[in-house]
Amino acid sequence: MTDHASSTPSLLALDWPLALAAVLVVALATGALLWLKRRSAPAAALSPLDSAQADRAWHAESTEETLTALSTSDKGLSAEEAGARFERYGPNLLAEAAPRSALSRFLAQFNNLLIYVLLAAGVVTTLLQHWLDASVIFGVVLINAAIGFVQEGKAEDALRAIRGMLSPHAMAWRDGRLVTLDAADLVPGDLVQLQSGDKIPADLRLLRVKGFQIEEAALTGESVPVDKSVTALPEDTPLADRRCMAYSGTLVTHGQGAGIVVATGASTEIGRISALVAGVEQLTTPLLRQMTQLGNWLTIAILALAGATFVFGVFVRDYLASEMFLAAVGLAVAAIPEGLPAIMTITLAIGVRRMAGRNAIIRRLPAVETLGTVGVICSDKTGTLTRNEMTVRRVVTVERELTFSGAGYDPHGAILCDGETCYPLDDGILTEALQAAVLCNDAALESAKGEWRVHGDPMEGALLVAGIKAGLDPEHLAKAFPRSDLIPFESEHKFMATLHHDHAGAAAIFVKGAPEAILDMCAHQRSQAHLAPVDRDFWLKRMEALAAEGQRVLAIAARSLDLQPVELNFEDLEEGLVLVALVGLIDPPREEAIAAVKTCREAGIRVKMITGDHATTARAIAAQVGLRNPDSVLTGRDLDALDEEALRQEVADVDVYARVTPEHKLNLVRSLQECGYIVSMTGDGVNDAPALKRADVGVAMGINGTEAAKEAAEMVLADDNFASIANAVEEGRTVYDNLKKAILFILPTNGGEALVVLGAILLGFHELPLTPVQILWVNMITAVTLALALAFEPPEPGVMLRPPRDAREPVLTPLFLWRIGYVSVILMTGTFGLFLWELEQGASIEAARTVAVNTLVMFEIFYLFNSRYIHAPVLSREGLLGNPYVLVAVGLLLVFQIAFTYLSPLQALFGTAAIDPLVWGRIVLVASTVLFIVEAEKAVTRRFKRSSKPCA
Repeated sequence: MTDHASSTPSLLALDWPLALAAVLVVALATGALLWLKRRSAPAAALSPLDSAQADRAWHAESTEETLTALSTSDKGLSAEEAGARFERYGPNLLAEAAPRSALSRFLAQFNNLLIYVLLAAGVVTTLLQHWLDASVIFGVVLINAAIGFVQEGKAEDALRAIRGMLSPHAMAWRDGRLVTLDAADLVPGDLVQLQSGDKIPADLRLLRVKGFQIEEAALTGESVPVDKSVTALPEDTPLADRRCMAYSGTLVTHGQGAGIVVATGASTEIGRISALVAGVEQLTTPLLRQMTQLGNWLTIAILALAGATFVFGVFVRDYLASEMFLAAVGLAVAAIPEGLPAIMTITLAIGVRRMAGRNAIIRRLPAVETLGTVGVICSDKTGTLTRNEMTVRRVVTVERELTFSGAGYDPHGAILCDGETCYPLDDGILTEALQAAVLCNDAALESAKGEWRVHGDPMEGALLVAGIKAGLDPEHLAKAFPRSDLIPFESEHKFMATLHHDHAGAAAIFVKGAPEAILDMCAHQRSQAHLAPVDRDFWLKRMEALAAEGQRVLAIAARSLDLQPVELNFEDLEEGLVLVALVGLIDPPREEAIAAVKTCREAGIRVKMITGDHATTARAIAAQVGLRNPDSVLTGRDLDALDEEALRQEVADVDVYARVTPEHKLNLVRSLQECGYIVSMTGDGVNDAPALKRADVGVAMGINGTEAAKEAAEMVLADDNFASIANAVEEGRTVYDNLKKAILFILPTNGGEALVVLGAILLGFHELPLTPVQILWVNMITAVTLALALAFEPPEPGVMLRPPRDAREPVLTPLFLWRIGYVSVILMTGTFGLFLWELEQGASIEAARTVAVNTLVMFEIFYLFNSRYIHAPVLSREGLLGNPYVLVAVGLLLVFQIAFTYLSPLQALFGTAAIDPLVWGRIVLVASTVLFIVEAEKAVTRRFKRSSKPCA
């Protein structure tokens, strides 16, 4: 073969020292990056209480024992003693771990083997003095690093969000006076005064309470405010049931109280959660693991091929070692998929945009694809599967049981009796029960921007809504029966009573409260015909039935008075009370959550409920939303009794977990992962943050979720809708499908280029069919056009009817390896064949190379249509025209190739030459063969798979 002069820089234009310098640069960079990976920033030390105090079960101590243990009194501390303790215990703050420097975080983003290969390609391209191509490669690397840098630091953000939950101020007794302090100045032994609206500033052992209720949902998952008392409890009482304690970061919703500070800063329950978040190991995503594996394989394959070529050229073809080293470098440049990281990033970014349109906000890019591998979704109950809005579901009287439809605080809904709509105001007993529920009530209901909200106790708000559904007007009722006096609810007596009078001289007492307390106070029960003695067995059975459905039960009683007393005393309730009705309330499941759970089950995804609420309530909600095994429930105490092996056995079968702590949630997620599942965890409270961070995909609620939960999560639901998770899973599966299609498209291109270069070396050519700069042109221009079009592929039919893929399965499956090799040979044969044909016809080396490049690009255009479906046939209207982005990409690429071929500046830059229009006919004819050959291979593969399936 005659050697042709070339006007472009030859592959052999570099000398040996320059190539050796390139290798040394890459080696030094790799060593520096590995050193950065191993380097970790030391965490700042926390300042906990003495270990004896930190581990003490304060809820099991009496108030006297607590005061003695902390050397304080019910008058608080002196300023002098408080100062001494501040020096000993430190501020009531959560310590912040020392963050890594911005430079370390940024450089750590380059610690990836595929990135090393790209850096090597960039260095070699720079040494070739092709600045444009080098800029493109380094630009891809920098974009990936910038994205990782921005997303880094999630754990630090979660810790800052938890610290933001702490109360900034507190009312405490110092030197016998009530003073306002910065919450950071509180110390163990301080006496803190609390009232409605206050945020608890530290962990407290309560000394005094009056109608005291605290909203603890963010910490415990309890869906309604908790009534507090001062009575000591057994030591093994779960966190959510410790009625004599008030925990830092929770909110007082009703009443007044006072408590002794028993823990501050890192020693509080919220501090323990902060420590859990800081200590949780964040797992890499399946995609990153697979891409790392793919990068390793590609690197090994490329280096092995280049090494073998070097040995062959030196010992068989008698090339100089320096020449063959540089030829091997050219082969490596051909085999490196420079555009793959960019395509991966862009495909994930497109998935992020699609998910945002479906109310799923992605905070960490690889989480887009991870959703497609999820096999288990661990969901919080309150506010996630349920509405976090109490609703009256049943009203039971002696003669009837009525069901209220509707959900939440929207006062629209019907009242059903035996499945048919009834009119409650025609029923005297039901009317009296609902009037009592509305009048013996301190809540208020308002509509703002189309949303109904309750001010006050959620259960009282639900009673107001039930009254409105029945046709009552709370404002009119309050004017017709004004309140004269009340006995507020307190945990000691478990009821609330109000005194009312009408304008005709009559008076009435209405009472609502715990059914067991009200039942003991009533001698009679109301019926349509007359008063009758209380049938305790009847009411107890009805109470048990409502509780078994997960409903919280209230009893309503009333007493008529002939006179109009001004005051209401406990003595007025000792006789004459008549039991009117029982009311069953529930935080109802979202209708869309029920549908989403069904979708997840069809997709092979197991949904598990992990909640801090009671087991009975959890069981009822699990049955309503359609969990697979709702009757089997494990509580926190049950989990504590299991060792690690027993826990791993249980998590495979049990789908409902109740009364759990943050540690339990974290252990459950970890156990599921150890069983091989890819786990998504949903939640909204600070108690969910450790498990959200540990999960493969943490999902936080965007509306009702705490900032701690959002910062610990990879995804935030803008609508707090569990159904959005199912939509996100569909998008995640589609993203991974599109990534596989892009990989299956890009790698045969590189394989074909490498085989062309390898064939030239094997045949002894000193002028290669493709120069390095032409190879980079093909790799990058087709990646940003053709491969990018695959990122816009719509979901394939049945994407949510197949099970989750095995996250351990490599990207390069045997089918992929076969397809890549098969197509690479086709591309190499056609490209090299036309290159030789043009040389035989007397064309210049520039023209022959131009034909080779255009043949390779046309092969890719036809192969792009094959790549739209990995297995399914593409020779149909939908297959050829179904994705308009593909057609646009083909049009753009043709424009680029015409410019590449005929524009003088590009001819000078890439060493190309104008070719005759008839040559294009040969190029298209040869390149189109790949479309039909690959479709034939697909048909054989499908037939083989069908025949290899076992008989039913």
